[in-house]
Amino acid sequence: MLEQPIANAAGADVAKKVNLMNLTRAQMREFFAELGEKPFRADQLVKWIYHFGEDNFDNMTNLNKKLREKLKSVAEIKAPEVAVEQRSADGTIKWAMQVGDQQVETVYIPEADRATLCVSSQVGCALACTFCSTAQQGFNRNLTVSEIIGQVWRASKIIGNFGVTGVRPITNVVMMGMGEPLLNVANVVPAMEIMLDDFAYGLSKRRVTLSTSGVVPALDNLSKMIDVALAISLHAPNDELRDEIVPLNKKYNIKTLIDSVNRYLSVSNANHGKVTIEYVMLNHVNDHVEHAHQLAEVLKIRRVKSI
Repeated sequence: MLEQPIANAAGADVAKKVNLMNLTRAQMREFFAELGEKPFRADQLVKWIYHFGEDNFDNMTNLNKKLREKLKSVAEIKAPEVAVEQRSADGTIKWAMQVGDQQVETVYIPEADRATLCVSSQVGCALACTFCSTAQQGFNRNLTVSEIIGQVWRASKIIGNFGVTGVRPITNVVMMGMGEPLLNVANVVPAMEIMLDDFAYGLSKRRVTLSTSGVVPALDNLSKMIDVALAISLHAPNDELRDEIVPLNKKYNIKTLIDSVNRYLSVSNANHGKVTIEYVMLNHVNDHVEHAHQLAEVLKIRRVKSI
């Protein structure tokens, strides 16, 4: 059953409208069944929301008027709003998205052969990586499914939805904005399911990437939940240094993390058995020649996509 059950869905008052962006297509079909509607209506609605960027039920012309009125009484389509927008000469756009009374960062990076969106998963972060500005804020809360997929929806609407332009506004999504995605899998995984859904954004699994600092138990469970590309925020080639700049390493060291990565890659079909290694160069911290040799040693038997 849905987490927000509808009392007398056929038309009675409800305490709170269901934000349909919190539902995967399977959950949307269940929602429509509770409304007494055919499941295919959910498929139509998902296309309206994500292909066309539509949030007004009145504009969904292949839904009959009675259904549109019913939806208006029990549901809403609500994504984060843009609080601040910054545009660069190279086409990069950085948004501060309003989520309740807080803000998270979403970044659009266009290139010749792709357009990538970096999406946040939490308000703040609990991992306290020393080089990360988000970590200095501390952890506030997890984002909901609608606040995660809503970042993609809002960016797509600004750039130009596929259903309107015929061109994909976003070809790649990376969960590497604010927060640690693996500490919010209950909301991150359904949001990624929507990204992969052909009735929504229809991205291939190799074009949806989860970036993690290495929450090993959650990473070990991830392959049982979804198959997407993987990126690891490594940033140091040895445990002594990584303990300092990525404190999570004290709990899950580099070997433990790499072993978990290999377990994930052994069952994943998302990126041809490859993982992306992220390594921020910190002046006079992790950028010495010996660090390069140590990193090569750590990764020499791994299938690394990029550093």
